[in-house]
Amino acid sequence: MCGIFCSVSAVGHVVPNERHRRLLERRGPDSSRELEQKSENVYLTCFSTVLALRGHHTVVQPVQHADYPDAFLCWNGEAWKHESAPISGNDSEVIFANISSLLKAQASDAPALTSKVVQHALNLIAGPYAFAYYDPRSDTLFFGRDPLGRRSLTHRVDENGNFILSTISGSQEQGWEEVEADGIYSLNLKSFYASAQKKERCIPTRTPYASSPNTVLSTSSPLESSASPLSTSSSAVAKIESLLRDSLHLRISNIPVSPHSLPSRPSASLAVLFSGGLDCTLLARLSHDILDPAQPIDLLNVAFENPRVHRRPADADPSEHWSPYELCPDRITGRASFAELQAICPDRAWNFVAIDIPYQEFLAHRPEVASLIYPHNTEMDLSIASALYFASRGQGFLHSASEGSIEYTSQARVLLSGLGADEMFGGYTRHDTAFRRHGFAGLKDELDLDVDRLGKRNLGRDDRVLSNWKRETRFPFLDEDLVRWAVNAPVQERCGFGENKENSDGETGSLEPAKKALRCLAWKLGMKKVAAEKKRAVSEISK
Repeated sequence: MCGIFCSVSAVGHVVPNERHRRLLERRGPDSSRELEQKSENVYLTCFSTVLALRGHHTVVQPVQHADYPDAFLCWNGEAWKHESAPISGNDSEVIFANISSLLKAQASDAPALTSKVVQHALNLIAGPYAFAYYDPRSDTLFFGRDPLGRRSLTHRVDENGNFILSTISGSQEQGWEEVEADGIYSLNLKSFYASAQKKERCIPTRTPYASSPNTVLSTSSPLESSASPLSTSSSAVAKIESLLRDSLHLRISNIPVSPHSLPSRPSASLAVLFSGGLDCTLLARLSHDILDPAQPIDLLNVAFENPRVHRRPADADPSEHWSPYELCPDRITGRASFAELQAICPDRAWNFVAIDIPYQEFLAHRPEVASLIYPHNTEMDLSIASALYFASRGQGFLHSASEGSIEYTSQARVLLSGLGADEMFGGYTRHDTAFRRHGFAGLKDELDLDVDRLGKRNLGRDDRVLSNWKRETRFPFLDEDLVRWAVNAPVQERCGFGENKENSDGETGSLEPAKKALRCLAWKLGMKKVAAEKKRAVSEISK
């Protein structure tokens, strides 16, 4: 995970203030560098930080090379593949060299043609990203987010007309907006200066993405209601398993070992944001098949104290231990799924990290969370982000029979999130409602809408808050190949709404229709209690 700050000004170099710089450094603790350049009458300033997770050495950003004088790249992403081939080593160097070489070979330096070249270069990669690239020949700053919007990038024009681009706003000042995940944006510095002289705002040019993994390509009609119900032997379930395993292989193999790990007690390099629900437990179960059994996996489970709900019963024995956190729904399902993982995968060290947040601690951190997620600012945003904030901090308790409850802080620099599963496989109540009101066509429209707006509603916000603790969050369900398959598959290969129960498999026929394909996969992998668990939303503070 990295931090990006770029500014363009007609009057002088604009740098991040102390707090903004500190927030960027929290995202990228392994290196930081400030770069100042002047393009005719325009001042271009960049500050970039790096969390080094790829390759054998830390690549300092902004990335530059003597073969491409004055060009630079600020990269916050993970390019897993280039032209469908996995990338080994550091991806930022590969991306910089690819963009720069293609631009150097371009005969014209016209901004419109140059934008097409940059777009083509980014179309060749698979993986999440936000970036800023400066091309000196066309005097243009390019920036954008991947088509799914998995990384944060925000921008504003300040009161002096300066254009500022940043991974995180650093404040709740007016004017900050998320960069839309709908194409490659470009800011021609010559046009910027001309606009600044006229006291006008220079509007970045957008080159739309030619294609996106969440673009629905299929024109086939939904299956008839008499189609065979989903089961553990369904071809769709086998396809999802294959795609999800491939996605996890890319995202959890070769994670750097924590520098704090000891041979006598190795630290986990991987942690799962773990509510105990279907999606996160499925990721944990499949990760077990991929990682060396000697490597522990941390399961980060958050529970909040709510004084309006959690009150000790009047008739409770005062001598007995009572915990409000153990009454929280996520703690109850978390412990149940943890027990099932232990039973099915006993040779793995599963660290269930109980993260207990007193109400006063939540209130103390609330302003910081609100600042991190800005420009998102609703109570629902704050509620969800608070759970992610404390989970990614990773500070909690482990319980062992010999030592009892001991304080523990996860050293994992990579977190897994199950985000995207609900949107693609019909996990929300509104999907059931859409089906009951409008049938399969209405359900398909609702699923397509949910996937399409993930970047706007969830991913930028989540990236800003999750990365605050020097960790990177990866989303296996949002792998391009898996998303492309899911949005083009008939809805009855993803969920079980409208199934003919008379033809149902005896074992899985009783599973609820929401995300039934994933439930069948969990059942197939031995997670029968998890497969039958009712869907719940991310815990809210008010509950």
